[in-house]
Amino acid sequence: MNQPGENSHYDDGMAPTCSVEGGADAPVPMEGIRGDLTADAPLAKLVWFKSGGAADWLFEPADLDDLKTFLDRLDGKLPVMALGLGSNLIIRDGGVPGVVVRLGKPFAGVEATGETEITCGAGAPGILAASTARDAGIAGMEFLRGIPGTVGGFVRMNGGAYGREVADILVDCDVILPGGRLVTLPVAELGYSYRHSKLPDSAIVVAARFEGTPGDPEKIGAEMDRIAEERENSQPLRTKTGGSTFKNPEGGKAWKLVDAAGCRGMEHGGAKVSDKHTNFLINTGEATSTDIEELGELVRRKVYADSGVTLEWEIQRVGRPA
Repeated sequence: MNQPGENSHYDDGMAPTCSVEGGADAPVPMEGIRGDLTADAPLAKLVWFKSGGAADWLFEPADLDDLKTFLDRLDGKLPVMALGLGSNLIIRDGGVPGVVVRLGKPFAGVEATGETEITCGAGAPGILAASTARDAGIAGMEFLRGIPGTVGGFVRMNGGAYGREVADILVDCDVILPGGRLVTLPVAELGYSYRHSKLPDSAIVVAARFEGTPGDPEKIGAEMDRIAEERENSQPLRTKTGGSTFKNPEGGKAWKLVDAAGCRGMEHGGAKVSDKHTNFLINTGEATSTDIEELGELVRRKVYADSGVTLEWEIQRVGRPA
């Protein structure tokens, strides 16, 4: 992570800065693989910020077996990154090396699998997980209504909102390791901390099981409605944004520090600090990912100068700089 005053371009993100060799040749034999593999695939349309470069390869598996076969053949030869709704993500303008795996509808199922348990595919949005729990009379998962993105993403990063986090409800998750091996990891093995897990970068969460408590569907629904209304009133939901930009420092709120440093409404290129909620950056129209990330770094420097606090990025920044 950059420290105050450093140039954000020196940080190449989660993915290495290598290029795929072999031109447009598929990275693995595709016989028997039913999913779609696309070379040089634009990613901007797939992420909330609507900015950024292309993936060297984009793979959209037909189902779990298809994904296992593909990753088994890939055998760790290229970096792999999972993509859900792209809600908490900056795709850098130089694109993402290796393979981006997009988990779509085949991974979006949710069902109640016990009296107080639901099982979710990694591609399921948080609102669907919360609604399924409500309909089954399972309480304790209402906060998932307030997390943008999909189960795979917030299991990986211990997503949370409104005083709760995934670590509070996760039983275990199914993960495919880089070589294609499927394992089930209990919550104790994920090494959860605030907005972080110890899952390897190239591991892909494909499913998760959550445990709640018995509850009244009407009361659960009312709490979900309260969360939805609070988000609508306080967050710039109808803009090109990426969710909460910075982690809350211990004992404080990131947005208060950003506001106190005079950053509300600050602009850089086509990027802007939201006037509605200062822990949100927005693309005002034609912002590049460089604009957005550089604005974030400028905010971090101003907050450090004002308060001595170094804000940490919550949004994931991946790929090559332009």
